[in-house]
Amino acid sequence: MRHVLSALVQNRPGVLATIAGMLHTRGFNIDSLAVGETEQHDLSRMTFVIHGDDAVLDQVRKQLDKIVTVVRVDDLSTENFVERDLMLIKVGCSAEKRPEIFQLAESFRGRVVDIQHHNVMLEISGTEGKVEAFIELMRPYGILELARTGRIALVRGDTKTQATEEGT
Repeated sequence: MRHVLSALVQNRPGVLATIAGMLHTRGFNIDSLAVGETEQHDLSRMTFVIHGDDAVLDQVRKQLDKIVTVVRVDDLSTENFVERDLMLIKVGCSAEKRPEIFQLAESFRGRVVDIQHHNVMLEISGTEGKVEAFIELMRPYGILELARTGRIALVRGDTKTQATEEGT
């Protein structure tokens, strides 16, 4: 089973290395990882995707909870959440093929971010499936380079209000 975990961590040097090292030494594979500062400068949010049954998830959560710099860990998979992946993709193309590629990008709500004589760079964001589908459409044109952020996710709704209503 696929699990999307969100860990709120102290924004300090070495936190990412500590968590990645812990997961590695225990044999857990991270399918996707994204880290960034939150609305509070002293906290970062780590979003990672792992595969495994509930026992694997329980072990990961217990191990993460033992790390001093981890403030909170949530399994977003059990919630109603929004998930996105960001990709930059450079595709080889002649001037004649550009309108075709631009139309495909537009149909995926993508943006052209750079145009050169023999290639274009596009930005696509969305679900993992949407990004994967766009990659497959671009293969015949010749993918020159590709970079992805990994998944980021947040629970839908007003979580601060929900926390207040739940008494936390």
